Amino acid sequence: MPDPHDSPDPRLHSPAAERNRGPLLEVLARELPARGNLLEIASGPGQHAVFFAAAFPDLVWQPSDPRDEALASIAAYSSDAGLSNLRSPLNLDVEAWPWPIATADAMLAVNLLHVAPWSATEALFSGAAKVLKHGGPLLIYGPFKRDGQHTSPGNAAFDADLKARAPRLGLRDLDDVGAVARAAGFAQMKVIDMPANNMTLVFRQ
Repeated sequence: MPDPHDSPDPRLHSPAAERNRGPLLEVLARELPARGNLLEIASGPGQHAVFFAAAFPDLVWQPSDPRDEALASIAAYSSDAGLSNLRSPLNLDVEAWPWPIATADAMLAVNLLHVAPWSATEALFSGAAKVLKHGGPLLIYGPFKRDGQHTSPGNAAFDADLKARAPRLGLRDLDDVGAVARAAGFAQMKVIDMPANNMTLVFRQ
């Protein structure tokens, strides 16, 4: 009989999540409400969920992802952390409406838009407009283009690599994202420059 302790560790690891969590924490501390519930879209491995839930004990942190391996990883990290304000992950695909959550006081999506088709960007804002309480922030982190131009050679190479894998992927332009946001009722867009040629976009209805 196999030893259950020999089963593979479901926890995934993202070096990028370890690198960007500090700078992201500084932005979140300024932009998030003091309390309430936050929906994290496309939580990936779950490292961010554990780190940020520990940093904001008065916020209920709700991770989510549509992929089975990510959900298993998030659950494993969450179990190890033992945080009372960290919820079990939801199986949530932004393009599958209705979402499995009724309301949120804030939303966060990290490194999603460039690794998903453009329809996911549209669905993210459409869903956020329905789920977010009025005035609640939607924060989106990742690499973006400005005025149709890449902000660094590294971002240009990354964009080319993504498009080589699938033409519908790639870095999005701030103007295009802003247009979708306005159409969904988000009148404000704050752009915060981040390390490694990334940005955090903050939207409010």
